[in-house]
Amino acid sequence: MKKLLGALVYATLASVAAPVMGQPAAETPSAALLAKVQADKRSVVEKSMNLTAEEGKKFWPLYEKFQRELAAPQKEYTRAVLDYVAAEKTMTDANAKRLAQQVLAAQVTESKLHERHFKEALKVLPGVKAARYMQIENKIQAAQRYESAKVIPLAE
Repeated sequence: MKKLLGALVYATLASVAAPVMGQPAAETPSAALLAKVQADKRSVVEKSMNLTAEEGKKFWPLYEKFQRELAAPQKEYTRAVLDYVAAEKTMTDANAKRLAQQVLAAQVTESKLHERHFKEALKVLPGVKAARYMQIENKIQAAQRYESAKVIPLAE
């Protein structure tokens, strides 16, 4: 159970769940890598983007705004997963339906934010760099979700 809760820390960029769970950040080699990426995400993006000074002046405020906006659906996702974990073997049909709907709603909100932010990024960056940023963002989020999904048991 502790490994499961520890892995859920990576479901969100904000460290919403970490203080609640009181788990160490790194329990597996891949978890340690994710913790490093999460702690220095901006640096990873910065090194991967090769922005000019002018592009950076316009992009970084958008990046910060996007990260703030992403926190809300990621918190909703994390909250639903934590509720699922807490229910474990006592999950009812109604509760499972509610939690699945919360996860799906969070994913839709997140997807809409990605689409809107991409359009905003296209206004300040060349298309290739805007697409590259979205790829980097998606890869980081996919790695975080994969680590969580590996240890979350299927509904019974």
